[in-house]
Amino acid sequence: MPIDATLVTDTGRRRLSGGQVRLNRSSPALRTIAALVMREMTTRFGRTPGGFIWAILQPLATIIVLGVAFSMLSKTPALGTSYLFFKATGLLSFQTFRNTSTTVGKSLSYSSALLVYPSVTWGDAILARFILNTLVNALVATLILTGLVLALHLSLIIHWGLILLSMALASGLGFGIGVLNCYLFERVAIWSNVWSILNAPLMILSGVVLLYESLPTVAQEIIWYNPVIHITGLMRAGFYSTYQPTYISVPYVLVWMLIPMVMGLLLVRRYHRQLLNH
Repeated sequence: MPIDATLVTDTGRRRLSGGQVRLNRSSPALRTIAALVMREMTTRFGRTPGGFIWAILQPLATIIVLGVAFSMLSKTPALGTSYLFFKATGLLSFQTFRNTSTTVGKSLSYSSALLVYPSVTWGDAILARFILNTLVNALVATLILTGLVLALHLSLIIHWGLILLSMALASGLGFGIGVLNCYLFERVAIWSNVWSILNAPLMILSGVVLLYESLPTVAQEIIWYNPVIHITGLMRAGFYSTYQPTYISVPYVLVWMLIPMVMGLLLVRRYHRQLLNH
């Protein structure tokens, strides 16, 4: 029985068209997120003299100030031989959490002008800021730590798994709390100021300045409940092979990451229209 070529062609076109429709349905969100990432890159780094260099200089200046100040009090740090590198391993993991939680928390206000369009959702805005912030933090940490190792001629036995786990947990914890901040920043007018104030002592309480084991036992029992100190401990264990912290609990950090994230997602999903019109 002869086969109608027209039928074959039409059927093939319909199949191809169906595949294109499925592809097109999944790709708009990716294109939107990519566009939001590029927009923020231009806004954050393209309009300021020096651009990305400031993202490196700011934490580097803090590391130098802390390193020089503590080197005047003691000749050697709690780990290793360099105060600069000791402070860097703590500060960069803490900064990853702090920057992510704050940046993600301001996603709705930052992209409010674009969220009036149906093609841009609140989820796109949050993911775009999280992706860019994660990439920037990882690049800044890599450049600073590599630069210090080369400049100070440090000989290290590096455990990459612990370092990557630390950075992943820092980003994840920042994302979880940042999503909850998305709701709180817009709903509670003073929460942004409160969050900024809380971050100042949090750096001291997160093992950036002092090692967890060098604190009194009473202080250790209290500070253990700060999830960020588990992250900085992992980071230092990745660079100092002789340092084996026994206080670290990854499941505890995951609980702190997941509970705020779920709460934040539910609240933002329920009230995002009210938050944008607030």
